[in-house]
Amino acid sequence: MPPLSGKADSIGRAMHHPCRLGERKNENMAAIVINGAQWGDEGKGKATDILGGHVDFVCKPNGGNNAGHTVVVNGEKYELKLLPAGILTPNVTPVIGNGVVVNLEALFQEIDGLESRGADCSRLRISSNAHLVGPYHQTIDKVTERFLGKRAIGTTGRGIGPCYADKVNRIGIRVQDLFDESILRQKVEGTLRSKNELLVKLYNRPAFEVDEMVDYFLRYRDRIAPMVCDTSLLLNQALDEGKSVLMEGGQATMLDVDHGTYPFVTSSNPSAGGACVGSGIGPTRITHAVGIIKAYTTRVGAGPFPTELFDESGEYLRETGHEYGVVTKRPRRCGWFDGVVAEYATRINGFTDMFVTKLDVLTGIKEIPVCVAYEVDGKRFDHMPESQSDFHHAKPIYEMLPGWTEDITGARTFDELPENAQKYMKRLEELCGTRVSYIGVGPGRDENVVINDLVAEIKGC
Repeated sequence: MPPLSGKADSIGRAMHHPCRLGERKNENMAAIVINGAQWGDEGKGKATDILGGHVDFVCKPNGGNNAGHTVVVNGEKYELKLLPAGILTPNVTPVIGNGVVVNLEALFQEIDGLESRGADCSRLRISSNAHLVGPYHQTIDKVTERFLGKRAIGTTGRGIGPCYADKVNRIGIRVQDLFDESILRQKVEGTLRSKNELLVKLYNRPAFEVDEMVDYFLRYRDRIAPMVCDTSLLLNQALDEGKSVLMEGGQATMLDVDHGTYPFVTSSNPSAGGACVGSGIGPTRITHAVGIIKAYTTRVGAGPFPTELFDESGEYLRETGHEYGVVTKRPRRCGWFDGVVAEYATRINGFTDMFVTKLDVLTGIKEIPVCVAYEVDGKRFDHMPESQSDFHHAKPIYEMLPGWTEDITGARTFDELPENAQKYMKRLEELCGTRVSYIGVGPGRDENVVINDLVAEIKGC
């Protein structure tokens, strides 16, 4: 059979496809997903900062300004909420993907804060399909929480859930609507019609005026305009050219609206699959899925937490680990490492690697409990219970591991860790069900034990 080279070339040109017929796209690219493997606050910002310094694009695919990352660069601490951690890395293009809900006021406050400290935010790109958080979303979030009373979810009150609800109800306002004032006004009128009824008649709150809200959104139009583009096209073209993209997931697996501890969850899918949806990058292009997990466990807000501690051990973890929310400053609930949650997160996300953070916090504890299973009404669960009710009543089954007293902050290789710290990490790896590639031994950017150098793997893709 004669070759189809001529026909393949014409097909390739017609489809704007970089491959010849029968060939695959550029396999020298790298698309990395970073996701929290617990209930958030695992140290994703640090992991993103480390890996993000060796990629071309860093994309935030979900969430809003309701969750933050703390990044330490050259001894300076940066608290990022809406912006991707890649904003701090020169030569990296930071991207806010279509799955993010954007509070414009918070966005530019954060940008102004970084620029006042010398950061360059001019490279930021924002999806035209991202939805916008309005002041009415925040009001509804707060009054709804108060109305729920004892059944409150424990939201941050920043309007994230109501904004995602508008998105699903198809009455949301997107970034692209800022550039068509007629469409923007129609959408504001439509969404306020029902919201004002709710606020005035049920919650006894004042109504929002259409003109006021239109003006609120339009005041940011000129400033955001140079940042707006089709970010899915931008990121996929970058991959086609052999460049690397890192997707920095907000929140965490156990807060996923489908796979988390529902209803005590966020309003998006902070899982590897959600990162694909929120960035517009197909799942077949993912080369690494990296789970970020603490050497113990924390949670903010309401909801079940099997290994939670209510004694001096919990207070020790909180104070030693500085476990207070980046955004809310709320004290985090603390508990021992939960291997059932870790295995579940690996399964849901298909993690190829784990980055274990804050191992140094456990230094000095004589004996460290690790949850290896649950007990519910006399029945053992080695995997996540199917029923939320069972999970709510789960009691941890602990395995005791010997602790260590040596300072580990200077360790950079696995062999430099104390023997008991090595044993602890080997057991955690077994429970996670995937390889541990990095271990955080301090808050600094370089305070890590490197077992599998993902940077080298990324560059080799």
